[in-house]
Amino acid sequence: MKLYPVMFASLLTVLAQSPPGEQQRDLKFTREPANPVVKPGDKVVIPRSYALVVGISEYEKLPPQGQLRFPSRDAAAVYSSLISPEGGQFPPENVHRLIGKAATLANLKKELEQWLPSVSKEDDRVVIYFAGHGFVSGGKAYLAPYDIDARDISGTAYPMDRLGRVIGSQIKARWKVLLTDACHSGAITPEADTQQINSSLVQLDRTLFSLTASRDREQSFESEIWGGGHGVFTYYVMKGIEGEADENVDGVVTADELGEYVRVNVRRDTKTRQNPTAERGSYDPNMILAYNPARAPSAPAQPPKFGSLVVESNMDGVEVFVDGKSQGVVDKGKPLRLPGIMPGVHTIKGVHMGYEPDGPREETVYPGQETTVSLRVVIPRQRKKAAVDEFNQGMDSYEKGFEKNYQKAAVHFEKALEIDPNYSQAALFLGRAYHALFDYEKARAAFQKAVTIDPDYAEAQASFGGMLLDVGDLDGAIRQLTASLQRAPNVSLTNALLAQGFTRKNAYAEAEKYAREAIRLNPAHAEAHFWLAEALRFDKRCSDSRKEYSEYLRLSDFDSKLAGKLNYYVLGYLAGMGKKKRAAQTDIWKELQFMANFGLCDCDRMSRQFDSAIAYCQKALTMDQSDLYAHYALGIVFAEKFNASSSVGFLSAAKGHFEKVIQLNAATVEAERSKKYLANIQQVVSQLGTGTSPP
Repeated sequence: MKLYPVMFASLLTVLAQSPPGEQQRDLKFTREPANPVVKPGDKVVIPRSYALVVGISEYEKLPPQGQLRFPSRDAAAVYSSLISPEGGQFPPENVHRLIGKAATLANLKKELEQWLPSVSKEDDRVVIYFAGHGFVSGGKAYLAPYDIDARDISGTAYPMDRLGRVIGSQIKARWKVLLTDACHSGAITPEADTQQINSSLVQLDRTLFSLTASRDREQSFESEIWGGGHGVFTYYVMKGIEGEADENVDGVVTADELGEYVRVNVRRDTKTRQNPTAERGSYDPNMILAYNPARAPSAPAQPPKFGSLVVESNMDGVEVFVDGKSQGVVDKGKPLRLPGIMPGVHTIKGVHMGYEPDGPREETVYPGQETTVSLRVVIPRQRKKAAVDEFNQGMDSYEKGFEKNYQKAAVHFEKALEIDPNYSQAALFLGRAYHALFDYEKARAAFQKAVTIDPDYAEAQASFGGMLLDVGDLDGAIRQLTASLQRAPNVSLTNALLAQGFTRKNAYAEAEKYAREAIRLNPAHAEAHFWLAEALRFDKRCSDSRKEYSEYLRLSDFDSKLAGKLNYYVLGYLAGMGKKKRAAQTDIWKELQFMANFGLCDCDRMSRQFDSAIAYCQKALTMDQSDLYAHYALGIVFAEKFNASSSVGFLSAAKGHFEKVIQLNAATVEAERSKKYLANIQQVVSQLGTGTSPP
């Protein structure tokens, strides 16, 4: 059925009727008064949580007028809200994203029909968010993946009834949430029966909270007027999860509260032309969507009547913070509108690198009114000469590398900060120096100071995230690195660090995505290849992993004596496994070299290529003789070599490595297994000594 020309002619007609600056996305909300979920002092239990976040702005096979502006940005914002400790509190590795080109039909099926059903359990919480286009074809509703072909909608789009079956029967969870900000066919094709779409969305399952962007034959709008560029529905979903929907001021955002908050604000902003849709009785109204205990005072709540902030700036690129949380960037002549703000006093701050911030200052938001805030960032940050001199001396020492030079550098950076407490670069490099010295407490304080001075300091956030990887705060690291990537998306190192974080969280698909992006940005980034190799190996894809380990070793094949002179930020903290012993780049270089060789050994061991496995593990041990895992792997490989050849020499070698494992750490699982192997070896040796054939 050829619908292509008709659909987009209709879309253009609808767009012509829209308010200036708005673009449309189309897809009975009845509500009981929300009851308090928790009282002061109550413990809030957040269930294990998983989410799939999908956002598609540009479609591979749709014409220019069929492209959207903000769904990818919407999805990134929803992701940040879900993983925030002051919002959804989802573990980052449990939130999968399909953004732009990644949101193919095949990937959508894989995440919905394989990943979510495989991980979710009866008591869990599952959220599915979709922003992009939708279609109706042949009387059936579809969500549009990146590779949809409008000439074959049924064969290239994801059917809504199929989504219903998956959510209802395959995904096991106590609480299920479906949030759709989609351009559904009432805005695109005249054959649309959007009642069917709404029915398929809101009646999928009685445990499901389904909140859609609009009701029958309405459109869904997107514009820069909402938070600098969002769909209006998603903007209020995001703000609601961040706490603005907390009607009872108990710290909890429930399904009922979010639905009411989104409905009231979207209707108001669009003059009732867009009405978000939910269904009474189709969900537990008290299901917990977000929790922020800091927003839970003991005073009784007042009925919510929301106001707006309109932020102006005298220069481009000023980042706006409201109550300490970034709300976006405002440019000169393009005000940033922030509707849906709780009435009361809020702290506003505008920051721009290299300038003194405007604020923090308090502004009052009144119910039903707009409060305009004019930011003036005008004073270039002046550095006292004495502070700059100390900083430069610190850099001279820092760039030489090695422990004694990092210690000297730290002294100079401390002095620079004493002279100028707002010297964010000094705080950053002080953090890096202490990080290189493995003084994590001081490093954390310095990095935090750098970010506090300049909240838009992407480089400081990336360094902070790297340090948090070293101390094992993986969730904190991922949040800092994600924030850095939002401000500076084309930094290979930040992507590589995120690959490390997700590898260590056992989220190998996410790790692979970030590692490949790091390599795309910089094909010579050795550590990106290393973390890609690790993710692939742990995901049992050794044939692909070998190539990446080899590429890492090729790219890092330089004289190890030079390693200690390299910038710590480039090679530092990428191992992050708690094995480092001295503050020198050589150690970090050796550690990664060790791990790459061990990875190749492990892959070859699992594929029974024993000779090459032995060579790689032996090379690894030249860099770290005290690694019990390498000794354990060699013990197994030599035992296998004996089984194949009956050569006593292999048996003796296996015995030596198993004994070494026990000597290094007798409390490990590998040591317990080594004891059993040694007992078997002793039995075989006894049989050989009596001339009896081993069993």
